[in-house]
Order: sequence, then C-alpha cells, then structure tokens
Amino acid sequence: MKNATVSLVVAAAASLLAGSALAQSQLTVVNFGGANGNAQKKAYVEPFEKATGTKIVGVEYNGEQAKIKAMVETKKVTWDVVEVESPDAARGCDEGLFEKIDWAKVGNKADFQPAAVQECGVGIFIWSTVMAYNGDKLKDGPKTWADFWDTRKFAGKRGMRKGARYNLEFALMADGVPSKDVYKVLGTPAGAERAFKKMTELKPSIQWWEAGAQPPQFLVAGDVVMTTAYNGRIDAAQREGKNLQISWTGGIYDLDYWVIPKGTPNKDLAMKFIASASQPAAQAEYAKLISYGPTNNKALGNLDAKTLALLPTSPANSKDALKFDITFWADQGEALEKRFAAWAAQ
Repeated sequence: MKNATVSLVVAAAASLLAGSALAQSQLTVVNFGGANGNAQKKAYVEPFEKATGTKIVGVEYNGEQAKIKAMVETKKVTWDVVEVESPDAARGCDEGLFEKIDWAKVGNKADFQPAAVQECGVGIFIWSTVMAYNGDKLKDGPKTWADFWDTRKFAGKRGMRKGARYNLEFALMADGVPSKDVYKVLGTPAGAERAFKKMTELKPSIQWWEAGAQPPQFLVAGDVVMTTAYNGRIDAAQREGKNLQISWTGGIYDLDYWVIPKGTPNKDLAMKFIASASQPAAQAEYAKLISYGPTNNKALGNLDAKTLALLPTSPANSKDALKFDITFWADQGEALEKRFAAWAAQ
C-alpha cells in the first residue's frame, strides 16, 4: 500500500511539473493593437516564438491600468508583459503594480535613450502626437498649432483625443507659448486657465477621438479637416495608399514601455521576451514596419535614410518637438484631467 502511495505522489509531482513546464512555455503579451500591434507581432513576437518555442497569446487593450491593478490585488495575474504609456509606467511603479526590471538581463543601459531606462519599465519605442490632415482635401495644410486653431483660414472640424494630456500643451503653443516653456506655464494656475480658455475657443469645432485608429478614419471620411494623431497611425494609412500628411511642428513625443505585472508566474520568460524585443536588430525591424523611433540607439545603424527621415526622432521632425513631461502629469495630471472632464461635459 505504501508503495502505491509513493507511486501516486510521484505521478502527481510529474503531472504538476509537466503542467508547470506547459505554463512556462506560454506568455501573454498585451498591447494597443492596430498598426503597432501588427509591427510588434512581426518584429518581436514571431521571432521569439520561433527562437524559444514559446506560444505567445496576444491581447489588445486601451491602456486600462485598473485591469492590471485588479489582477495584482487579487493575486490572479494572467498578463505577463504589458505595453503602457509613460504616466502609467511611472504611476504603476510607484503603486507597486509592476516587477522591478533586471537591466543586466536586458542590455547595456548606455545603449538606450536615457528615458527608456526605468526602474519598472523598458522603453519600447518613441512616438509622437502630431497634427495631421488629408492632402487630397487640403493642398496647403496647417504648419503650426495657431493654424490648427484658425477656423476661418481652415474651416471644418478638428479631431482631438478626449483628455487633458497633449491638448493643454497644444493649446498653449497655439496661444504663442514656445514649446520649451510649455510646462513652466502650464504648471501655474494662470497658465492652466490660459490653456482651458484657448480650448474653449476651439470647442465648438472639436470632434473627440478615444482610440488611435479613429483620427485617420476621420480624415479619410472627411469628418474632420485636421486632427491630432499618433504619427504611426498616419504612417500606417500612408502605407495603405492614403494621402494623409503630418505637420511635425510642436509635436509631443513620448515613449511606451514594457512592464511586467507584479506576481506573474512567468516573470523569467517575460524578462527574456523584453530582452529579445530590445535588441538592435529587432528594434530596427520594428521601425521599418511602423515609423516609431527605436529606444536602443544601436538600432539606428541598421536603418536607411528614408526610414530614419520618417521617425519622430529625426533631426528635421524633432527640432521643435516637446518631450512629454511624465513628472508634471504625475504631479498635476489628476486635477487637470478632472477639470477637463467637467469642462468637456459643459
């Protein structure tokens, strides 16, 4: 009888180990989908699956930090690697939602853009929120944010992301604040008041968007004459043959990050995936598929002049750009977003 019990225990242990090996060979990677998701699949996901035999389950989301928080707090973490925007990377790290990054496993910190190296996050790419228009409908498009606000010169609706972020900065630039001074001004009560006053001027002409796929759709359909948009979404539409154009002046650039939700049973495999996606060759492949700048500077040597010219990080495109200020939005974002929500509902 004793031997039978031992056999049962051994069999159970073997089955547990097999189950655990099976769990280890599957990884859930979450991103924002669309053109970015497709580029990640080709540049990062498929090569990793091929090299390691891991099955990657892709999930799309819209940046809902609450989902990650609920998983971590209930200790039911089913997401292993998640793409987040910079404010969420910073806030989630402060709140203990993410694992600390072991940079020794990722690569040499000196090879990366300084902003890409975070305690709980690894920069994936540099992207920009820019103004865009349809070249078939506007031969001579807007050049500045003052043009974007000029409804007499350019009649028609404007697409803008529903939220305070980016819009308040654009409003101040439209009101004559140089990009380098935007956060200094916005950080004062008078500056915030000025930004909202400028937004109110444009409010009757605004058509809000919430998902990155909407701005190019609005432009193609003629719903708006110009819109704020993620540069990669416009790039994707251009690759499909749409004559959409970007004005880079006063664009706001930022990074998206890989994070690992705290308590995932697949932490080691998650780190391996992030390290693989951070290699120069992988990042260069990604930049060829969508016009977002690599965070690993060594990737730039693998790109031709034509690809480099389309990136937010190219000298011509970034000369008047504004770096999105994570610290500012971490400190003042909640109050400004609340104020924006009340303003938008009026």
